[in-house]
Amino acid sequence: MRRLAVVVGSLLLVGGAVLVVVADQERATAVAAIRTQIAQVEEQLDASRGDNLLLAEKLTALRSQIAEQDAKLADTTGFLK
Repeated sequence: MRRLAVVVGSLLLVGGAVLVVVADQERATAVAAIRTQIAQVEEQLDASRGDNLLLAEKLTALRSQIAEQDAKLADTTGFLK
């Protein structure tokens, strides 16, 4: 009976160790995948910042044009022609 208990206990111990190793490998894989996703999101964020700067420049130019047109429309005396 003792031998059976020792064998079963050893198998349980080895099985537990295997489970810990497998869980650690899965965790490491998940962490690597998340780091890859973070890098991709950071690249997308950098790209969108560049796009936003270009759009902000266009918006500024359009606002300047609108201000000029508003000034022309508001000029009732005709001096700004």
